[in-house]
Amino acid sequence: MLYHIDKKDEGKSIAHLVRRVLKVSASAFSSMKFSGSILVNGTPVHARYTVKDGDVLELIFPNKGGALPFPSPIPLDIVFEDEYLLVINKPAPLPSVRSRGNEETLENRVYFYMREPEDFVFHPVNRLDKGTSGLMVAAKDTHTQQLMQKLLNTGNFVREYLAIVEGILPKEGRVDQAIGKVGAIKRAVMEHGKPASTAFWRLKSNGQRSLVRLRLFTGRTHQIRVHLSSIGHPVVGDFLYGKEDPQLPGRFALHAESIRFKHPLTQQNIHLSAPLPDELEKILNFWPDAKFPFPHPLYR
Repeated sequence: MLYHIDKKDEGKSIAHLVRRVLKVSASAFSSMKFSGSILVNGTPVHARYTVKDGDVLELIFPNKGGALPFPSPIPLDIVFEDEYLLVINKPAPLPSVRSRGNEETLENRVYFYMREPEDFVFHPVNRLDKGTSGLMVAAKDTHTQQLMQKLLNTGNFVREYLAIVEGILPKEGRVDQAIGKVGAIKRAVMEHGKPASTAFWRLKSNGQRSLVRLRLFTGRTHQIRVHLSSIGHPVVGDFLYGKEDPQLPGRFALHAESIRFKHPLTQQNIHLSAPLPDELEKILNFWPDAKFPFPHPLYR
């Protein structure tokens, strides 16, 4: 991780910058201090070193990734990239991360893309289910991942999805119901689960199904799928909480369409979107007056 020193930082110690400005955790800072992993202009320095305008501070975070995966050469659909973050439009059905016996995942594709540096480790910020397409954020180092994950369930990281669901939803609404585990994989609404909140807006309907926009206020596993199923409107093709759809083999009609956040390191306001994939657009093309793009709610 590189940080360019300007006049506002001149005269400050490395310790102040790393802990107060870059907000590196105490444990990570301690590890770097004693391993020669703090450099200024390419030279290892002590934590008490004071910087000057024009210096380049480099922090080398310890690699905790374990065994590296087999790189997969299938190209990525990259929506945004800088030295800290990678935002990818994930197709479905594709797992986000590796699991035993599965080496064709988004993680494997990222490792092929990030052949340099050799010590790169995949740090997912938000994970999408195998059957969900859309925007997924990955950090290029542990520190950036920690900062981004602190934003996840705040108003500073806005995630919105498009879904085709069974039935006709109300024009708008919000589901505030706790979610808990039911066995190893499935989740359900339950009184003593973790708090979860999802807002929705109906955009289109063909009399049998609805196209809805959803906003997450929390990030529980399967949250959108569980909440929609709990109110009697499961996602089309959701083989776990509804029923499979032959038009959508291996996936369901849920797409992470947009994200907005303030970059924790550059302070840039990021607003990204990814269009509906072809297989979902084809379903809507048979609906009357189904035109693209679909408008956001007026509050945006």
